Amino acid sequence: MDSFIKTHKHLVQRIESPVRRLLTDEIDWTHRLIGIKGTRGVGKTTFLLQFAKEHYEENYKRCLYVNFNNLYFTTHTLADFAGEFYSKGGRTLLLDQIFKYENWSKELRFCYDNYPELQVIFTGSSVMRLVEDNEDLQDVVTVYNLQGFSFREYLNLTSGNDFSSYTLEEILQNHKELSEKICSILNPLDYFPDYLHHGFYPFFLESRNYSENLLKTINMMMEVDILLIKQIDLKYLAKIRKLLNLIMQCAPCTLNVSQLSDEIQTSRSTVMNYIKYLRDARLLNMLYAQGEKFPKKPKAVFSQNTNIMHVIANDVNSECECRTFLYNALHSRHKVNLGKKHADFLVDEKLNFSFKSESETKKTKPQIIYAVDKMKTGHKNEIPIWLLGFLY
Repeated sequence: MDSFIKTHKHLVQRIESPVRRLLTDEIDWTHRLIGIKGTRGVGKTTFLLQFAKEHYEENYKRCLYVNFNNLYFTTHTLADFAGEFYSKGGRTLLLDQIFKYENWSKELRFCYDNYPELQVIFTGSSVMRLVEDNEDLQDVVTVYNLQGFSFREYLNLTSGNDFSSYTLEEILQNHKELSEKICSILNPLDYFPDYLHHGFYPFFLESRNYSENLLKTINMMMEVDILLIKQIDLKYLAKIRKLLNLIMQCAPCTLNVSQLSDEIQTSRSTVMNYIKYLRDARLLNMLYAQGEKFPKKPKAVFSQNTNIMHVIANDVNSECECRTFLYNALHSRHKVNLGKKHADFLVDEKLNFSFKSESETKKTKPQIIYAVDKMKTGHKNEIPIWLLGFLY
C-alpha cells in the first residue's frame, strides 16, 4: 500500500491540466461507482489525477490512484486491495486501465456491496460495455464519456482565454452576437485550421512528433482496444488495419461493403462487425437514416475526428474535413441522422444542417441551417462552422 501512496503522491504533485475539461462539472460526484469512458489518448489518466488534486489536495491516504499496469495485481485481487485501503480510512479509489484486470466487473460489484462508504472512479476503453450486457454493474454504475479537445478547449489553451461553452439552442438563437463577442478578442479562423490538423488529442502539447504519436495511438486502439477487449485473434489485425485505411481514403463516404469484403478477403458480415469495432474504438463514426441502426449498413461513414484524417488519408479534401468536423461537433451532444430536404444532417429529429463553403453562390433554403467555413460572423441561418466547436 505504501508504494501505491508514494506513486500517487508523485503523480498528483506533478500533474498539470492545461485546460479544465467541461466534463468535470457535468459529473455527479456523489455517485459511488463512476465509469469514465473515452478513446485512447484523450486524457483519462490526467482527468483522474486532476480530480484527486482538486478534491483531496494532500490527503493522500483518503484518495488513491491505482494503475492496473502494475504487476501487483497479477498475484493480488482488487477486492482485497480495496478492503485494505478501506480499513485504513481510504474512501475514494481512482482505478486506471481497469480492463487489464480479469475479473474487474465482478470485483467492482463486490466493493460496491461490501464497502458502503467507498467511492470508486474508474476509466475504461470506449470499446468496453459498462452498462449494456454487464449484469454485474448495470444497476449501480454511472457512465460518462471524456472526449478529445473541442475547438473551444483548444482555443482556450492556445490563446490563453477562458471562453465558455454554449448549447446548440444558444448558438442558433444568438450566433451573430456570440461570434462577434469572440471575434472582438481574437480571430478564431487563425486557430481553426491548426485544430482540424492537430488539436483534438492533448498530446499535441508534447514535444514528440504529433503525427507519429497519433499513428501509434491509432494502432494501439486496434491492437488493444479492439483485439484484446473484443477477444479477436491477432491474425485478423492486418485485415482490420487495411479496412480502416481503405475507408479513410474516401471518408466521409458511402460504403461499398461487397468491394471492401473482396479487398480484405472476408465476409460482408465480418466487414460490418469490423466497422462497428472501429466505431466503438472511436476511430470511425456511422451516419444512419432516422429509425435505422446497426446491423444495417450506414448511409455514410466518417472519421471520428479530423486529426485522424490527416495522419491516415493520402489527401484531405477541405470540404470533407469540414463535413467531418460538423458531424462530430453536433454528434458530441446530440442525436445525428441523415438529413432530410437535401440537408447533410438531421439533428434531434427536427433540425436540418448542411455544410456550406463561403465561396458557394447558390441560394440557401430557409428550412436548413448552414455551417459555413471561413466565416467570422454569421447571418440569419448561416452560422460560422467554428462556432459549433463551442458545444462542449
